[in-house]
Amino acid sequence: MTTSRRLRVALAGNPNAGKSTVFNALTGAHQHVGNWPGKTVEKKEGFYRYRDLVVEIVDLPGTYSLSAYSPEERIAQEFITEEHPDVVVNVVDASNLERNLYLTAQLLEIGAPMIIVLNMADVAEQLGYKIDIGKFAQLVGVPVLTAVASKEIGIEALREQIHHAAEAPEFHTPPPDVLQYDHELEKAVRRLTEALETLPDLQGYRPRWLAVKLIEGDEQAQRVVQNAPGGDAVLTLLPKVMHKLQRVYGEDVDIALADARYAFVRGLARQVLTLPKHPPRTLSDRIDQIVTNRWLGIPLFLFFMYLMFSLVQNVSAPFMDWIDSIISGPITTWTLAGLLALHAPQWLVSLIVDGAIAGVGSVLTFIPSLMVMFFALAFMEDSGYLARAAFVMDKAMAFLGLNGRAFIPMILGFGCNVPAVYATRTIENRAARVLTGLLIPFMSCSARLPVYVVFGMAFFGKDAGLVVWSLYLVGIVVAALAGWALSLLVFPDVHKSVFVLELPRYRLPTWQGLWLHTWEHTSEFIRKAGTVILSIAILLWFLLNLPWGVQNPGDSYFGKVSHALAPIYEPAGFGTWQAAGALISGFVAKEVVISTMSQIYIGEQEAKRSQEPPTLHPLEDAKTIVVGFGEASWKAAKALLDSLTPGVHLFPAASGDEGNQTELSRALHKAFTPLSALAFLVYVLLYTPCMATVAAQAQEYGWQWALFSVGLGLTTAWLLATAVFQAGRLLGVG
Repeated sequence: MTTSRRLRVALAGNPNAGKSTVFNALTGAHQHVGNWPGKTVEKKEGFYRYRDLVVEIVDLPGTYSLSAYSPEERIAQEFITEEHPDVVVNVVDASNLERNLYLTAQLLEIGAPMIIVLNMADVAEQLGYKIDIGKFAQLVGVPVLTAVASKEIGIEALREQIHHAAEAPEFHTPPPDVLQYDHELEKAVRRLTEALETLPDLQGYRPRWLAVKLIEGDEQAQRVVQNAPGGDAVLTLLPKVMHKLQRVYGEDVDIALADARYAFVRGLARQVLTLPKHPPRTLSDRIDQIVTNRWLGIPLFLFFMYLMFSLVQNVSAPFMDWIDSIISGPITTWTLAGLLALHAPQWLVSLIVDGAIAGVGSVLTFIPSLMVMFFALAFMEDSGYLARAAFVMDKAMAFLGLNGRAFIPMILGFGCNVPAVYATRTIENRAARVLTGLLIPFMSCSARLPVYVVFGMAFFGKDAGLVVWSLYLVGIVVAALAGWALSLLVFPDVHKSVFVLELPRYRLPTWQGLWLHTWEHTSEFIRKAGTVILSIAILLWFLLNLPWGVQNPGDSYFGKVSHALAPIYEPAGFGTWQAAGALISGFVAKEVVISTMSQIYIGEQEAKRSQEPPTLHPLEDAKTIVVGFGEASWKAAKALLDSLTPGVHLFPAASGDEGNQTELSRALHKAFTPLSALAFLVYVLLYTPCMATVAAQAQEYGWQWALFSVGLGLTTAWLLATAVFQAGRLLGVG
């Protein structure tokens, strides 16, 4: 029996070079997503088996250089130089070769075994580019491959080359002097390199790379040399070398190093790349004439958002009904039967059925809605459209003193506000960064979506999709108005910087990439339901039943606190303790609003259940699960076609099906009117962000700004929800 060898491979490349597509093609479903230790930057790891190897792939953050200025650049550089992967696969966009090669030049200097993959070779060919692969490999001293990762072309050759690197790493290691500097710089680099070569232990670092990084003032290189025996002599030599360089280049020594790399890149591109005399007009250029048009850009963005939320509401509804029927039917029935058969005490039965199952189950019902939204966002991102959305919003953001760069974190806020807050680090000006962080909570995160969907299904029927879209639009408008006011009153020194954004070429996303992206976020939501939401559901059950033996939940500790706050919401139309309690719990996580309501409203209905074990119907339950899924799939397919043909209902019976009601939706009819429900949704949209977002704001901007954000959200939400309800009453709307 042979033992598999393990190989560690790092994927490095520019953003939009298709690095994640290569990662997905290599690893398939064998991947894990987390964060880098001590960082908020996403870390992707995966593996695959090839012959006698188990190959671990680490997808490094996309970066344009290894200058160690941003968190992404530091992570990429430190992983390659400190973790010493067996092979570095540099993914290069073949259709933007020269721009990608600066990072390649820096990777060659590090000296790790390396493979260069020219991805998107089909796009380069369509543009008329001709790349001499043989000459390319000869000039850089490492293997160069072509690939079309979206079609898995060249992936098998890459696996074979990685295997070859394990067998013969010396054929994949770039020469030390592959990149030459001008005369004075080269003399300085060689002088330091010779001094470093005398040191006995450089922890695997290439002396020439350390010499270059010492000249750049890199802290990591200085630590390595300082910790090496005899390193003090090199650090004593360094000021003398720098003094001589500064006499030649002034204070711009690092710029001289960068210029030398760019000269290498230009020379390499000239020798291996042949461009057509008359570059063809690409499909991306033709599409951009429409979607980035100054008059059509924003309306098209709003239309795509409307289409997305129409799909969320209509396509997911049949599957939501199916999951709800399983949770409230077979799962609850069989659990109840098992507990009663074991003669479990009534309090334990209530805790499991009314607390855990009702609380978590009510949230899990909305997994289909979230999957549809994550899929749509992944499609827009992978296709290249989201970058255009930031571009077309640049002028609109100027109204706030910001630019399109600030809109990118706001778009991320549609998924989750926490990473969106951390994404503001890319904004240079602190005032603009804090202002953007205060506006992000007005971008409706995916955790609020279950609240919109359950109320939309309960009160707005076929117009629910329009209501959900309107809520997201209201969030954008409120963010714009709040930003305008804050830029005048609180941040008068905020200024609009120049916005430079790479617009990737449009491409058709792969099904594998879309699914992995969707499942990554959905599985995170499921884990949250099984941990945070379950814990809150159990805690809430105890609070609704303490003091022990209380019969009316309104008399419990939770009910009394909620009763005290309920009058505040009376002007907004939902001044009940149940609504107030749900909003309190929503500070922990917005999904808990639905979990709380489910325990309060459905739990009250089930409190008088019979103590006799229910009758079990295994065949009927199996039919509910299997046949119900088939029916849900058919209804969802019809709803999909109707959603993609706005105004044309190909299946009238499927459009606006009034029967799409979860158990909670039906219970809410007794507590809300359509008008008070709309006011409640506006409040949920705008009120204080969850505690994870507040903690992120405190970490990034300080507690004073985090608390300011809480106050801003509560005030804005109450004012607007009250305005909606009171205006509706004046207009005679029920």
